[in-house]
Amino acid sequence: MTKHFDNISFAKSHSKKIALILIILSIGIGIKVSGLDQYLTLEALRTYRQTLLEFCHHNQALVLALYFLAYVAATALSIPGAAVMTLAGGAVFGLLAGTLIVSFASTLGATLAFLASRFILRDWVQAKLGDKLEKVNKGIEEEGYLYLFTLRLVPVFPFFAINLLMGLTNMSVRTFYIVSQIGMLPGTIVYVNAGKELGRISSLSDIMSFRLITAFALLGIMPLVAKKIVFLVKSKREKIDGQI
Repeated sequence: MTKHFDNISFAKSHSKKIALILIILSIGIGIKVSGLDQYLTLEALRTYRQTLLEFCHHNQALVLALYFLAYVAATALSIPGAAVMTLAGGAVFGLLAGTLIVSFASTLGATLAFLASRFILRDWVQAKLGDKLEKVNKGIEEEGYLYLFTLRLVPVFPFFAINLLMGLTNMSVRTFYIVSQIGMLPGTIVYVNAGKELGRISSLSDIMSFRLITAFALLGIMPLVAKKIVFLVKSKREKIDGQI
């Protein structure tokens, strides 16, 4: 009887996973077929910026709500164009409001992608890799938040890949959300501010210079280095105390 109920539970869970995958694929295909993705370009943003500003002036609450929901959806579904949408936040709403909206929308969307990855793939990955993931999960429990913080700060790593991979670990949703929001904030400010100065940008590559990326990378690894130093000092002190 117990086995029968287990089979029913497994079938229901499997059906939900398939349904979620089909929904995600359908939305992605729908966006591609409808041509909505062509508006997520720097050229399109320049073309329609004035129109957006005028529409926002007369319908501010509606535009804020639609923009927030669209950003959450784009991030959750890993739709290309998040950088342009961030620029649009600065171009339409300004630095302060744009940063607040993008920060919360991007983090919420990333968390939804994280949860989707965990729901759809984690059981399968755990079953396939089993014991091989024990060390990974242990490392995530001890220092996962530091690694996530570093990955979020360095714009070289695709955000959708981070969401996907972290969903396969045992990191808590709360930790993922808080660290992601903090870690993505510096990059968000840079892009939103760039959107405010849209006329000076010829391509997305102009926004993140090598010097800025290096600065973010150094900022990201500082907590890891600091923790290692504290650990070494503590270990050395315990060794000296043990010899006394």
